[in-house]
Amino acid sequence: MARNSKYGPYQGGDPLAPPVDLREALSEIGEDVLAGTSPRQALRELLRRGGRDMRGLDDLAAQANRRRQELLRRNNLTGTLDEVREILDRAVLEERKTLARALDDDARFAEMQIAELSPSTAKAVEELADYQWRSQAAREEYDKIRDLLGREVLDQRFEGMKQALEGATDEDRQRIRDMLASLNDLLEAHARGEDTREQFEQFMDEYGDYFPERPQNVDELLDALASRAAAAQRLRNSLSQEQRDELDALAQQAFGDPSLTGELDRLDRMLQAARPGEDWSGSQEFRGDQGMGLGEGTAALQDVAELESLADQLSQQYNGAQLDDIDPELLERQLGPDATADLRTLADLERALREQGFFDRAPDGQWRLTPKAMRQLGQTALRDIADRISARGGERDTRRAGAMGEQTGATREWVFGDTEPWDVTRTVTNAILRSPGRMPVRLTVDDVEVRETEQRTQAAVALLVDTSFSMVMEGRWVPMKRTALALNHLVSTRFRSDELQLVSFGRHAQVVTAGELAGLDGAWDQGTNLHHALLLAERHLRRHPNATPVVMIVTDGEPTAHLESDGYAFFDYPPSPRTLGLTVRGLDSLARFGAQITFFRLGDDPGLARVVDTLARRVDGRVVAPDLDGLGAAVVSDYVRRRRS
Repeated sequence: MARNSKYGPYQGGDPLAPPVDLREALSEIGEDVLAGTSPRQALRELLRRGGRDMRGLDDLAAQANRRRQELLRRNNLTGTLDEVREILDRAVLEERKTLARALDDDARFAEMQIAELSPSTAKAVEELADYQWRSQAAREEYDKIRDLLGREVLDQRFEGMKQALEGATDEDRQRIRDMLASLNDLLEAHARGEDTREQFEQFMDEYGDYFPERPQNVDELLDALASRAAAAQRLRNSLSQEQRDELDALAQQAFGDPSLTGELDRLDRMLQAARPGEDWSGSQEFRGDQGMGLGEGTAALQDVAELESLADQLSQQYNGAQLDDIDPELLERQLGPDATADLRTLADLERALREQGFFDRAPDGQWRLTPKAMRQLGQTALRDIADRISARGGERDTRRAGAMGEQTGATREWVFGDTEPWDVTRTVTNAILRSPGRMPVRLTVDDVEVRETEQRTQAAVALLVDTSFSMVMEGRWVPMKRTALALNHLVSTRFRSDELQLVSFGRHAQVVTAGELAGLDGAWDQGTNLHHALLLAERHLRRHPNATPVVMIVTDGEPTAHLESDGYAFFDYPPSPRTLGLTVRGLDSLARFGAQITFFRLGDDPGLARVVDTLARRVDGRVVAPDLDGLGAAVVSDYVRRRRS
């Protein structure tokens, strides 16, 4: 089958542009989420900021505002008045030259008429309407005024009329009058609720060349006309009263036919009734030196209105805002194809993050990061930490030949429940020796031998992280969360036999998942209840008695709270003796269990240093005082070192 082909500019942005980097985007969203921002808001912030290779909504909105300011700063609205004055001066000068050469009394009388012309441009044009010109050149210049005014008046309502009607004939002007009458009849019929589809089609067939927007129905026609008419009204509102009076008087001279103004006034009344939501009362102050005609001024005000609307769409500051609200045609018309390509990239990014499973909705309807997204954040955090650890210190080969660990070289008889690999050679040999000379060889359960393996090392790890408000205030909130995510990712991907539990502690302590910790908001919660956290850690270690117990504590404050037997969290500062005593008792219990304890002390508070050093010495533990950038590396390195020991 024949296939029609159409060629034109590519509308999809840069076809050679690299794909959207979801890892970079997710990393930026993760930083905001870890800092306490909701996932939905974090995504919105990313779209506002943009990325390394794409402009965000803020940049596009700023470009729209700059263009609006440039329009207002560069132009003024006196262009038509100035142009009419120049043409009138040329006409009068040519007429005076001709009169000066004439010797009759009528010439002297004509000179007196011209000398007494009103200083008002509009009044002077009106006074010369019936003047009998002696100079043909002067008459031609004067006729240009009426032609210019007609084109300007129409250009206010219909884009491009000023250029299209340049050098128009009487037939062209009559066609304009017929078009306006037909247009008003069409809109009146539509306002009465009549079916105007056929009338609209006939109108567009005959006069569609006056409407480059190519509306498809009466409503689209109304939208286009009302937008431009409202801009024309705002232009009028922007003028001084004197300027308005002059332009109104000049408009009566348009094409030498006052009926044209009447039809346009009729059109304006219908447009205001049909589209009251347009801004018919506003105005803009143009401050520049570049004069504009009525049509140019109307177009400039229409551009200003579109830019204001575009800036509002790009700001996304209203309820329910989404990228689909941004009009791509308006964006391209005002800011160009590059801006449209940037918007498309942002939309692709938002869609890809959702379609690839990084976001979903919780039962309460709120957006949240999925486990897939959390794994990606953990991987990113771990990769950043690995860059800080020497290549030798952070690596560990965890591959094993058997189901339980490294093979010892010895074999033994299989018993029910064994999962070690078979020793095929010993098994077949046993079968042959049991039934010498019998073919084929038949295996029985008694023939099977398995290869012995060493028990694989397993660790029960409790990471206790301080979530008191001081962690937020001192900027330790995000590094703490990134550390927990990195350790969780390391354990879940490379040391899967280990059992990791995350415990957060402020006024109370609680066991949390990596996702819950990532989404935890900073709250004004006085108290550092290390005692409660130690109780939860001990419970975790006791559930895994055969594993190596490891406890890591990240804190920036002294123990200032403890858990009473009734569940009440008691707080006092400076730390009460009872709080310190119960905390020490919890540490002693972990030490008796054989736990290896490491404190990661954040901050330089001397009081905190004394307390933490004392607690660590009591249980033969370690104290590490990393800076915030090195916290993750310190925790991960300590974990790996503890496993090896």
